[in-house]
Amino acid sequence: MKELRIVEFPSNLGLKEPQPGKEPGVKKLPDWLWKHNLHKALNTENIIRLDAPKYTSIKDPETNILNANSLVHYAREQAYLINNLLTQNKFPFVLGGDCSILLGPAIALKQKGNYGLFYLDGHTDFMNVSLSETGGVGGMAASIVTGNGHQKLTNILNLAPYIKEENLWCVGNREYDDEYENEIRNSSATYISLYELKKQGILNCIESFLTQVKNKNLDGFWLHIDVDVLNDSIMPCVDSRSPDGLTYNEFNELTSYLFQSEKLSGLEITILDPDLDQTGQYTKDFVDNITDTFNTHIYF
Repeated sequence: MKELRIVEFPSNLGLKEPQPGKEPGVKKLPDWLWKHNLHKALNTENIIRLDAPKYTSIKDPETNILNANSLVHYAREQAYLINNLLTQNKFPFVLGGDCSILLGPAIALKQKGNYGLFYLDGHTDFMNVSLSETGGVGGMAASIVTGNGHQKLTNILNLAPYIKEENLWCVGNREYDDEYENEIRNSSATYISLYELKKQGILNCIESFLTQVKNKNLDGFWLHIDVDVLNDSIMPCVDSRSPDGLTYNEFNELTSYLFQSEKLSGLEITILDPDLDQTGQYTKDFVDNITDTFNTHIYF
């Protein structure tokens, strides 16, 4: 029997400034979710917090990536924390933060065995730094954890790749641009865009993923949830908006299937920016949906 642990990684290290001199607001997300009763709804007082290093808008000259050295330091600390939780048979429910918070959990998973990654996101985040205008790891997270990019970030603790590329499922992208999509199309990861997800059906997609987890005898899988996978009309408070996306019915169906799998080892929630949700209504709706689905369907 696993026990839930809320883990707070309030980081914005992987994003560019929304305007000169202003930090991305997503680092406030754990506190914002607490204010809107996510912690209470999950019925746990077991909360662990690891604050991020100080944000800067300066690119590392060696990698051309924002906050590269701070990200490496933070990822090592995150990995130590997540590794300990997994060793104790706890379930980490991680609150970001931007998508760069994936690095630490991915390192911990590699330390524990051979894991899959279900990357549910409105973007692939499988971009080479050469294509990135911002240098933000948030747009490269899936690529970096599967060993693509500068060794400073891809080979922390000499553990590259943290997740094998063929064990990555990237689901929900709706940035339909050939140059952007070809990065993941030309990899050995499984790529299912939003269009393909709706075409083949949510249940078929998840059954295929879980079958692969079983057939490969993976030790488990991690679930990455970027709230920008949701339809822009119900989740506009993100840093990179685009039309379309999943409805809550679709999102709840998809996550409910994953929550029922005994192979689910932990999850993270990223990108919801409190600065962009002045009334809190979008956050409240998200909290109501994710906690109800989780509490109803989680296997433990």
